[in-house]
Amino acid sequence: MLSIRHVSKVFDTKDREVLALHDVNLDIEEGEFISFVGPSGCGKTTLLRIIDGLTEPSEGEVIFNGQVLSGVSREMGFVFQDINLLPWRSVVENVEIGLEARGVEKSERRRQALEALRMVGLEQVADVPPYTLSGGMQQRVGVARALAIRPKVLLMDEPFGHLDNFTRETLQIEVAKLWQQLKTTIIFVTHDVDEAIFLSTRIALFHSNPGRLAKVLEVDLPHPRWEFNVRADERAIAMREYILDYLGVRKDVMV
Repeated sequence: MLSIRHVSKVFDTKDREVLALHDVNLDIEEGEFISFVGPSGCGKTTLLRIIDGLTEPSEGEVIFNGQVLSGVSREMGFVFQDINLLPWRSVVENVEIGLEARGVEKSERRRQALEALRMVGLEQVADVPPYTLSGGMQQRVGVARALAIRPKVLLMDEPFGHLDNFTRETLQIEVAKLWQQLKTTIIFVTHDVDEAIFLSTRIALFHSNPGRLAKVLEVDLPHPRWEFNVRADERAIAMREYILDYLGVRKDVMV
């Protein structure tokens, strides 16, 4: 469905050029849930923005259903870490933003936005201001806003990074259920190894300096994963230990 071919990205700073990504090659299948995992500065978010067309690669290309992508894709929805809901618009009006940009007629826009809010369990707060909602509920509005355009690919950039552990785990289950229901291809950026194991069919591991794809792992755990304790599963524990060791998280620190 999606092919990333020899993608590199160089950022020009005041003092020097920074190689953020180097020669990334990756195929993503329709309907899979793939997570990008790696240390800060390894280019995960940069690659996500390149896939969506928000950032141009310095080299290489992204091919979607046989076509080289140019500019922002109308077939993809993006869930940002910082949701940035507009406080002067109601929840449902915030969800309608992407539909407005696509020129969808007002009544149909409202219908699709309410349908997306139903998917994330927020139809009952459609007409309230977003600042009256909790952080977790605001994040669900962000997911609904991306779902409203009915994307073929959903891109999620550390969407739960600012949330407390209880809210985060609840939203992980909700996203897992949405993925099972909608069969949408999801590309998910996270620093949380346990989160990636719980959600993903595959995990792409990245190294930094420069950012580069190092390895792709299959997550051989049954679905639905909210029906058992994934963290206590021996296969999940072994995978977590492997990822942490592979990424050098536990290297001795000189004091």
